[in-house]
Amino acid sequence: MKVLVINCGSSSLKYQVLNMEGEILMAKGLVERIGMDGSVITHEKEGEDKWVNEVPMETHKEAIKQVLDAIVDPDHGVLKDMSELGAVGHRVVHAGEKFASSVMITPEVMAALEECTDLAPLHNPPNILGIEACQELMPDTPMVGVFDTAFHQTMPPESFIYAIPYEYYTKHGIRRYGFHGTSHKYVAQRAAELLNNNLDEMKIITCHLGNGASVSAIKYGKCIDTSMGFTPLEGLVMGTRSGDIDPAIVTYIRQKENLEQGQANEILNKKSGVLGISGVSSDFRDIEAEAEKGNERAQLALKVFAHKVRFYIGAYIAEMNGVDAIVFTAGVGENDYGMRDIICNNLGNLGIKLDVVKNRVRGQEMIISRDDSPVSIILIPTNEELMIARDTVQIVKGLPV
Repeated sequence: MKVLVINCGSSSLKYQVLNMEGEILMAKGLVERIGMDGSVITHEKEGEDKWVNEVPMETHKEAIKQVLDAIVDPDHGVLKDMSELGAVGHRVVHAGEKFASSVMITPEVMAALEECTDLAPLHNPPNILGIEACQELMPDTPMVGVFDTAFHQTMPPESFIYAIPYEYYTKHGIRRYGFHGTSHKYVAQRAAELLNNNLDEMKIITCHLGNGASVSAIKYGKCIDTSMGFTPLEGLVMGTRSGDIDPAIVTYIRQKENLEQGQANEILNKKSGVLGISGVSSDFRDIEAEAEKGNERAQLALKVFAHKVRFYIGAYIAEMNGVDAIVFTAGVGENDYGMRDIICNNLGNLGIKLDVVKNRVRGQEMIISRDDSPVSIILIPTNEELMIARDTVQIVKGLPV
């Protein structure tokens, strides 16, 4: 089966076409500036140069139409016609408590996603627009929704309930949801495969470390805890997000800085994290370059980030009563061997022994722990699109996810 994977943002759209018989990437691309001047599609057939076309795209429907035209184009397409496409898998950020796994998209599912819009006002609306556009252009093609939050729905109540009046949970759905679920699920499964072990028998900590970052505790194949919460703001220090802070800081800052409604939220989401500490950038490469020059705030930002990751690793080892493997993935996790070194330093008493020679790799799937390390440390490049495609095939075939 050939599957189209769609990931819609407010003004952009990422896509991939995969042949799932061998899990082979056939083509991928990016549409940018939807609804703006200079909208453009960049399409790349596997093994060939990128093809770029600047064309007006006022709506997500027009953007999807450009994607479909690109994948069947005689010169740079990968399908003879749309009948070759077996299904479309859509990334959807938030499903609340409504879905604990991927599902075939139906009118009832669409109504449920609309109800979750308040929980993800920046992400769910464009996700829904992408689905509606595909349904209009491909009415006979099965559509599957794969949710960032679904993998974390196995968390027990003691992990997801906040210690605030309980009716806020029952009335408004205020609880910890977690995000990056597709990535955490993929790398956990891949870790078990690399170790020739059964995922249902393992305790794994997955560290998705990028500009957005989260850590998950996966016990016997199920997520029992994760660092992100009601929104992606909770948890680790990130590129521009504060992560965990004392809630009273919000009202204190508003009073001291005379901030208007919404400004404190803007600061915590877009001006904090390693950007706020370093004053340099939200890009770890820029911060590390400044740290090497002796910039003390840049050095501090890196230490604070590593400290918070170690904090969650230690907490999840305690929560699971041990760990078999720790996985690093996403931009920082996959490519920043210096950060992996800092995070794993002095954790030998927990059985975590990093091999400093094996660790000096970027973006390469491999075990990077010492041979005598009781805990395996693994670098696994994430592949959320492949995970979405796998779920899509299983749902279309009527198999359990």
